[in-house]
Amino acid sequence: MPFLIILLFIGFVILMSSFFTVKQQTAVVIERFGKFESIRNSGLQLKIPIIDRVAGRVNLRIQQLDVIIETQTKDNVFVKMKVSVQFKVIQEKVYEAFYKLEYPHDQITAYVFDVVRAEVPKLILDDVFVRKDDIAVAVKRELNEAMIAYGYDIINTLVTDIDPDAQVKNAMNRINAAEREKTAAMYESEAQRIRIVAKAKAEAESKKLQGQGIADQRREIARGLVESVEVLNNVGINSQEASALIVVTQHYDTLQAVGADTNSNLILLPNSPQAATDMLNNMVASFAASNQIGEQMKKQPKRNKDFEDKTSLDYNPRDTTNPTE
Repeated sequence: MPFLIILLFIGFVILMSSFFTVKQQTAVVIERFGKFESIRNSGLQLKIPIIDRVAGRVNLRIQQLDVIIETQTKDNVFVKMKVSVQFKVIQEKVYEAFYKLEYPHDQITAYVFDVVRAEVPKLILDDVFVRKDDIAVAVKRELNEAMIAYGYDIINTLVTDIDPDAQVKNAMNRINAAEREKTAAMYESEAQRIRIVAKAKAEAESKKLQGQGIADQRREIARGLVESVEVLNNVGINSQEASALIVVTQHYDTLQAVGADTNSNLILLPNSPQAATDMLNNMVASFAASNQIGEQMKKQPKRNKDFEDKTSLDYNPRDTTNPTE
């Protein structure tokens, strides 16, 4: 009786070992006496006990392999690149993926190294950053050609990181900072130039208006002087005396204006008490002498030059001889 129980128990265990389950997105390879028998997909599966065995399970989901490569650029800069390879086993080629390739990750890594170290040395460091997508496309193309025979499909390849040497990064940061400082200096210079031009235009406009104001002021002063001379002429004062009187009056007005300003450092010379009288006498005498010279020049006859002399006619107040006929 105990022996029968043992046989029943052994039979039950063998029967239960005939059943197995396969997870979703997984394939199971069945061997019979060490030889490939079949591939089982997801669900409840049955195999012959003792004769058949599960040789292995193959993951059909998309997998990712990160490969870090150190290589040299065309301008002799060493960079570390991180290439992410996304791949999966083709469901129709589980046999090739399981039996033909023992270490798929190592195989993929070797191809990534080969492609990257063939493409990056053709580029300078700046172009490596700009053309990283071209490098990723080259890696994917090479991997697809190599891995399709082993039942692997390369979904995508991405260059996710480019890390130059620390000294190179510091140099690049300094170059970038210098370029930005140069641009800032250019903008500041342009702003300074605009301010200078605007200030110069404002000063020019101010001087123009100031000149117009001075011209208008002098015009009004001249008109006032004419009116003053006319008034003085009406009371019997001639033009010379009137002009001298006006100048003396302006002299006293200037002294008054200088004295009214407590912060003025202007010195007016001469400034003696008799300065105004001397100035008036000198001006009257100058006007009288000027009138005498003018009268003599009017009475002086013209002096003819020789016909051959091409110079203009002139007057000589001291020459009292008769003119040459």
